[in-house]
Amino acid sequence: MTYNIEIVLRERDSAVTERASHPATPDGWSLDDVREILKTMLAAIDRAKNPEAPPREVTLRGFSWIVEPFERAPGRSSDPSRDDNQVVIAIEIPTGAAVAGPFAIEAARLASMIANAMSRPSAATSVH
Repeated sequence: MTYNIEIVLRERDSAVTERASHPATPDGWSLDDVREILKTMLAAIDRAKNPEAPPREVTLRGFSWIVEPFERAPGRSSDPSRDDNQVVIAIEIPTGAAVAGPFAIEAARLASMIANAMSRPSAATSVH
């Protein structure tokens, strides 16, 4: 699936939109999928702030997040039936903020998955 990430950096007046993709659809997401979406969002903020820098490792800590219902902008033509149960993920860090989506998943379910993903290390993480 593909989705948009809208990024607004601190002290900038305009947003940058980046397209991202993920192999699984939200109805089949695991905690690792949710972690990957969040990491993709954080990496997008870093690329917007430092476009010439090489990619850096992303850690899931030290940011605020929220799951919100997706609201289509006024005047946009679309099939309104497709907006049911669509949500966006918004995150904020000192550098700026990003909103990703829309995702066709129940808000409470996604919020629970994000909370769990943030509180548990991924299977690939080793603690020494």
